[in-house]
Amino acid sequence: MAYLGLFVAAFVAATLLPAQSETVLVGLQLAGYDPWRLVLVASVGNVLGSVVNWWLGRQVVRFSERRWFPVKPAALARAQAWYARYGKWSLLLSWMPIIGDPLTLAAGVMREPLRVFVLLVGLAKTARYAVLALVTWHYA
Repeated sequence: MAYLGLFVAAFVAATLLPAQSETVLVGLQLAGYDPWRLVLVASVGNVLGSVVNWWLGRQVVRFSERRWFPVKPAALARAQAWYARYGKWSLLLSWMPIIGDPLTLAAGVMREPLRVFVLLVGLAKTARYAVLALVTWHYA
């Protein structure tokens, strides 16, 4: 059940909805759960949440002017400009707070192939969780 909770927290945290999965991972690790299994579960959930953003980005163009659209036009434009300037390699920053989620949406808008997207986002997000697990292990 704990792993499912971590998966859900990581999935939601990767979407445009506000959530945090790092504290869940650290808490479960401190409670004695296997850190590498936690990294795997959090990474899979977080990457799948980012795939939702990518898919939304592919669909967004026709809805971006609607009042209910969750991303402000200025934020979407900034993410698109960043992505246009740095390309697919900017996805290595997808783990970062504030800019990471809009980047994954912009990758969909810019029609980044899913294979490349999953590879780069998977590397970035797994590395983030692995570093967090290592730091927790070292200081716990």
